Amino acid sequence: MSEKIKAAIIGPGNIGLDLMLKLKGSEVIEVVTMVGRDPNSKGLQMARELGYQTSYDGVDAILENKEIKIVFDATSAKAHCTIATVLKENGIIAVDLTPAAVGPYVVPAVNIGAKIDSVNINMVTCGGQATIPIVAAINSVADVSYAEIVATIASKSAGRGTRQSIDEFTITTARGLRVVGGADRSKAIIILNPAEPPIMMRDTIYTEVKNPDEEKITQAVHDMVGRIQQYVPGYHLKAGPLFDGNKVTTLIEVEGAGHYLPKYSGNLDIMTSAAKAVGEKIAEKLCNSLKGEQ
Repeated sequence: MSEKIKAAIIGPGNIGLDLMLKLKGSEVIEVVTMVGRDPNSKGLQMARELGYQTSYDGVDAILENKEIKIVFDATSAKAHCTIATVLKENGIIAVDLTPAAVGPYVVPAVNIGAKIDSVNINMVTCGGQATIPIVAAINSVADVSYAEIVATIASKSAGRGTRQSIDEFTITTARGLRVVGGADRSKAIIILNPAEPPIMMRDTIYTEVKNPDEEKITQAVHDMVGRIQQYVPGYHLKAGPLFDGNKVTTLIEVEGAGHYLPKYSGNLDIMTSAAKAVGEKIAEKLCNSLKGEQ
């Protein structure tokens, strides 16, 4: 594809830099600007060395470039609430990697088709991206009355933004299990494990179902894992589905691709991989629209 959609990333931290490196190979998106707050930050320095424009003037730096159509926000839930308003007023699509939940929740394997026209897309949380698809798969064949997930990540892979948004993580993830996953009730728990060497991201998904058809549930889960692996190759089914009457337990492990951070940082990798998948769908739609106008 000759023309790529111009994009920017706000937040040169762990998530922003990993996403930057993932999008470097995109056929439809060209990141032109990385925005931060500290001119001497390691992230902005790395972006400059790779040839990207950088700025520490916040969202205003993006508004100066009228070619930018998509902004990936990798800051914090609190910051995004302000950024989202500015981007919307200027006709720029936001892909939100914070748990701010300003826009609709999107999990690529489940509902990207229904939300592609949204001006603000929320990527839920790392735990949500890993577990909501499994709940949605089970719900599609068994009617989930309750879903509870426990997301365990290496303490080293939880940066300042993640730690500042722990409350939003649990609230947003639990709501996503209902809104996107289809559960009637839900609960989400996150554990930062300080073990050395650091562990991979692991998620345990407990569900109570009304129609415990083991064959249908097992097939639905395996099909969903296959769909997720198309954009998150390190996503693996570790155990299950395991059945105990109407209770179904599934264990997932996510290994990172190692683009920027160590492979144990699967919690970051699944967010950036999902954001890349969503961003590229949006970019493809924009490209098609531009072709139609020509």
